[in-house]
Amino acid sequence: MKFVRRAAALAVLLACVTLAAHAAAPAKPAGRPAANPPATQAPARPAAPVPAAAEGDALDAIAAMVNDEAILASDVEEQVYMFVQRAGAQPSRQEVDSLRRRVLDAMIDDRLVQAEAKRQGIAATDQELNRQLDAAIADQKERLGGEAAFQEALKRENLTEAQLRERFRGDLAKQIAMEKLRQKLFPRKPVTLPEAEAYFTAHKDKFPRVPAEVRLSVIQIPPQPESTAVAAGLAKAQAVRKRLAGGERFAKVAAEVSEDPGSAQSGGDLGFFGRGRMEPAIENVAFALKNNELSQPIRSPYGWHVLQTLERDTLKTVARRDSLDADGKPVVEVHARHILIRVTPTKADAERAHELAMRVREEAAKGTNFGVLVRRYSKYDGPTGEDGDVNFMPLPSLPPNIRAGVDSLEIGQISDVLPNQSGFNIFKVTDRKPERDYTIEEIREDLPEAVAQAQASEKYEAFVKTLRAKAQIEYRTY
Repeated sequence: MKFVRRAAALAVLLACVTLAAHAAAPAKPAGRPAANPPATQAPARPAAPVPAAAEGDALDAIAAMVNDEAILASDVEEQVYMFVQRAGAQPSRQEVDSLRRRVLDAMIDDRLVQAEAKRQGIAATDQELNRQLDAAIADQKERLGGEAAFQEALKRENLTEAQLRERFRGDLAKQIAMEKLRQKLFPRKPVTLPEAEAYFTAHKDKFPRVPAEVRLSVIQIPPQPESTAVAAGLAKAQAVRKRLAGGERFAKVAAEVSEDPGSAQSGGDLGFFGRGRMEPAIENVAFALKNNELSQPIRSPYGWHVLQTLERDTLKTVARRDSLDADGKPVVEVHARHILIRVTPTKADAERAHELAMRVREEAAKGTNFGVLVRRYSKYDGPTGEDGDVNFMPLPSLPPNIRAGVDSLEIGQISDVLPNQSGFNIFKVTDRKPERDYTIEEIREDLPEAVAQAQASEKYEAFVKTLRAKAQIEYRTY
């Protein structure tokens, strides 16, 4: 199951209408902010840049040669950026390096398949191209609330609909040709539920596992800036909102004044996010705003934000059906952008917060009731129980230092003081769940489609290996 394709980037960009992410300088691609779970940080912090393989001219270098065709390092970085943004990840440098190589391998595979499609005379027709572009744009108009809102979105980005179509026509043509070749060689065969269950039972190693989880309670003590700095930041944010309300383009103002280095040059784009992924103050406003409405200045641990919600979508399952929450309602994501005016605590503010956290941790370790300490000291404003309970968290989703700090703790033990972008955290481990296989009951609804995809992918990947064996491929360092 391939993880990054240019078609995915195309879908994201068409869904956004704007080309802000596509046009962002690839030398410093930024991951979507706030991917970490609320147990460990209030995630509306500015987006952490995806570490580039190199800076400056290196990104215009050649990452690989496929026969006589070059793959540019800048194209690889664009794909890494789009994947991290869409996934809402905050990966480590090592994880980004691994992802970069997998992206490059996927791009090499694409070039080989595109060349094979061309050799076999398989190409997208104008009718196919126009039909897919029409469908994508019609869907976007519906999401934005109609033709007028769509045209306004184009106007803000200084684009016409014809220009938008032309931007994506070439890449879409390649994707259609690849898919037509795949359907010709490996048509997907329907899989019955009994067949799917038998395949799953025999090939569990081909399916992801439920990761190990840890249940945590948290005391969070953030550094607090002085009130004069907070007031000055608010005045700047109000001035920014006045410019936007007066008609200036959001992307232009974000590039000029936003102090979020991860999103400023991509128009302040935060990508799609669902409930529980952002700092609560940002999240609550994002879901309350109408599409294209500007927020009033919003205070977060990182300063003041002016936010604009662009669109809404439902989170999809593998079978492309709506994901449902515990009440059976579709899980909604919003796509938003922001401008950040930082209000940064000073070194002295941070030192005071750290000293307080150390004293609180010492009290907890001595046996003082954790819930009492939560109510007395914690400034964490995410969803928690009365005693700071943030429920179960998948271990792989925790930032490396938080995971290292709680991974070896027994149930009932207290962590050291663990810093993150929101401040200083003390955790209590209250329960654990080991990694395990999914049960058939958990995935039965999606299993036939997932198995059909897995079987088709096996055949396709074997086919790509034969293309690689016959090709001249040269990896280059960049």
